[in-house]
Amino acid sequence: MIKYILIEDERFAYEEVKRMMKKLRADYQMSGWAVSIEQAVELLKQENIDLMIVDIRLSDGLSFEIFEQYPVDIPIIFTTAYDEYALKAFKLNSMDYLLKPIDEKELDAALCKFERRNCPTPKTPAYRQLEETYLSNNKKNRFLIQLGDAFQYVKTDEIAFFYSEEKYTYLHLFSNRRYIINYSLEQLEKMLDKDAFFRVSRNCIANIRSITKISKFFASRLKLYFQPECPHEILISRNRVSDFLKWVDDAR
Repeated sequence: MIKYILIEDERFAYEEVKRMMKKLRADYQMSGWAVSIEQAVELLKQENIDLMIVDIRLSDGLSFEIFEQYPVDIPIIFTTAYDEYALKAFKLNSMDYLLKPIDEKELDAALCKFERRNCPTPKTPAYRQLEETYLSNNKKNRFLIQLGDAFQYVKTDEIAFFYSEEKYTYLHLFSNRRYIINYSLEQLEKMLDKDAFFRVSRNCIANIRSITKISKFFASRLKLYFQPECPHEILISRNRVSDFLKWVDDAR
């Protein structure tokens, strides 16, 4: 059983998170609630927990002080009404950073991220089917990007394509800006809407709206042209031509 604690000094916010947790993860056990840095430190000393849901601004200071006084290696979901603490939060063992008022779907996504990283589940056929069903119904609609010391997000429909280069994966916008993201193309394939995105090559996943021309190429392959232009020449291999054309034609 997963045990978690809530660190939140606002009664209404505490009740809302508690309600959502009971709805989203009825099998999780809440092991404690703290409203201050001092209470949180004492709670951590007493409880053996798997996850923390922590408000950043508490009545007696910023919750980061908790981990200065009592360092722990426990996954944390931070919540706050302010976004200026994102960088510091991600330097800790942060699973996610949720802005108040907390959206139930975003909390669920953060919990799923925690489970993927910390609760390995045997990949039985039944589990795989459940996982695929979940992913097919919960497509990623935005991505976090870093700009120097700041963070912001971009909507998935603003992305022309993803591609890998050396050891990095890039997100390339229709505005022709590109950013490094912490996902592999294999992970992205599971997250993206298959109606809109297709793995056109080993190192590229394209948005249908970015493809401006498809032409026949040597050895029964296809050559793709993009707007904005892709940094790499993209050729559809012969054994993928049929699947690609069905996708373009929306033939399912």
